[in-house]
Amino acid sequence: MDPGAATKPLTWTESVELFRTYLRLERGVSPHTLRAYQSDLEQFHEHLLTKTGSPSVSVDEITSDLVRSFLAVLHSKVEKTSQARKISALRSFFGFLHERGCTDKNPASGITHPKIKSRIPSFLTVDDVFHFLDSLRQWARTPGASWRRSRNWALYECLYSTGMRVSEVVGLNEEDLFEARGMVLVLGKGKKERIIPVGKKALEAVDQYLRTLEEQSPGLRTKSPALFVNARGDRISTRSVHRILLAELKRCGLWKPLSPHGLRHSFATHLLNSGADLRAIQEMLGHSSLSTTQRYTHVHLEQLMKTYDAAHPRSRRKSP
Repeated sequence: MDPGAATKPLTWTESVELFRTYLRLERGVSPHTLRAYQSDLEQFHEHLLTKTGSPSVSVDEITSDLVRSFLAVLHSKVEKTSQARKISALRSFFGFLHERGCTDKNPASGITHPKIKSRIPSFLTVDDVFHFLDSLRQWARTPGASWRRSRNWALYECLYSTGMRVSEVVGLNEEDLFEARGMVLVLGKGKKERIIPVGKKALEAVDQYLRTLEEQSPGLRTKSPALFVNARGDRISTRSVHRILLAELKRCGLWKPLSPHGLRHSFATHLLNSGADLRAIQEMLGHSSLSTTQRYTHVHLEQLMKTYDAAHPRSRRKSP
């Protein structure tokens, strides 16, 4: 930044707009992440207006006490995970401004995250996944079935086969799938590309889906480059993928509040339980840090403990 650019304190609106531009152009965050940052900053700004009684507060006037007072208000209103996210948003925002010379301090730098109990990711057993996907295949192959049934089968086969994030699978275009090589090109977080394998079952499901779509509604296939489309021919949304998943799980008798991310967890857990290398799983999931992938070792260890408790003679307590 030009040395003279920071002589005049930035207004809150100017600061947020500068930060948004940085997130969008330099960090390449998703629209969902951008909205989350925007929401957290707006909520903090509302608190500032209430706390200071001033219609406008420059970023230089914001102190650590104001940040702490915001978190104190949140304490009884939102979960600890949401509190932690808002702290991270403020820390990133003020850190960005400080690094560019827009402020002389980061008032959120000394604020600690609330202690969050580690939760084991939810996932389906191998048997449940097979039952779910086999049910989708059966319904898709019922004579006269709509192309949507084939789409749903292909969609969830792809999610489980590759471990993709739901945002990544809805962002796929037909050209991203290299069927002959059994690979798919994925655009992940931060617009980082990776090529990962996709299984034969998923490719079989995608092939049937595209053929059925072409036969029943050829105009929809040409309207968008998207691989997975909705009834208007537009790219299917992440919200729709979640909603359809819950409906399909119930339809096949699996009454579990599972999100599409649960299929990603299932993918990683089943690979790990089968002896897959943690580094390879990290690569397929697109995790920048191995520590993120290591969450799945907790799932693996829990399964080991259940097996141990059920099978080891010295672990079973006898009734008196």
